[in-house]
Amino acid sequence: MSNPTIDLLRHHRSIRAYLPKAIKQDDIDSIISAASSASSSSFLQCSTIIRITDQDKRTKLAHYAGDQSYVASAAEFWVFCADFNRHYQLDQTLSLGKAEQLLLGCVDTAIMAQNAVIAAESLGLGCVYVGGVRNNIDQVTELLALPKFVLPLFGLCIGHPDQNPEIKPRLPKELVFFNNEYQAVDKDALAQYDQQMNQYYHQRSEHKKAGGWSDKLPSIINKEQRDFMLSYLHKQGWITK
Repeated sequence: MSNPTIDLLRHHRSIRAYLPKAIKQDDIDSIISAASSASSSSFLQCSTIIRITDQDKRTKLAHYAGDQSYVASAAEFWVFCADFNRHYQLDQTLSLGKAEQLLLGCVDTAIMAQNAVIAAESLGLGCVYVGGVRNNIDQVTELLALPKFVLPLFGLCIGHPDQNPEIKPRLPKELVFFNNEYQAVDKDALAQYDQQMNQYYHQRSEHKKAGGWSDKLPSIINKEQRDFMLSYLHKQGWITK
């Protein structure tokens, strides 16, 4: 069973090449409206989007994010932030800095961003998330003048696609959807998925790789990755208690 919304969701691709074409203001407004309509825990609305129109800042953010050129060239680049500073401005007696608030901010902001992506894709636009804004998070914080209790989680490029990448296969239902309790990995399902991914990597038009999904996990998870994050969070007022 399918419908246009499900088809749109199932055909998501990350777009990293864009035509030099601006996005209509009406479309930008529609995307923002869709993002703002996302669910919010206890209606705290603890997320903020910073649209980057200054080209110098765009260039710096592209460099900070690992020299990802599309950050500078996409029609739009937005930085999504968890934000309790807005609440702090309204009442400085609030008890902030709790671990649960970090979770709320991350969850709410991710839901908001996914609404934005779905809205953009429904308009024929392409998007890619950019977690690399956290690579040099101190510099990003300074560049965007982010006060305490604001956390830049990721960026989002939006633009008119100039590529048509293949759809990357996802983990099968047997590995991500359980009934009533957590279940051990289904090794047969994983082996089939690894074979599927190996075939995908071999056949895709760009950035060909070899191997399955599971054999790449150690190189991704075990490498040193943003070990400065805990101290940064404390400095910004997050998870201090």
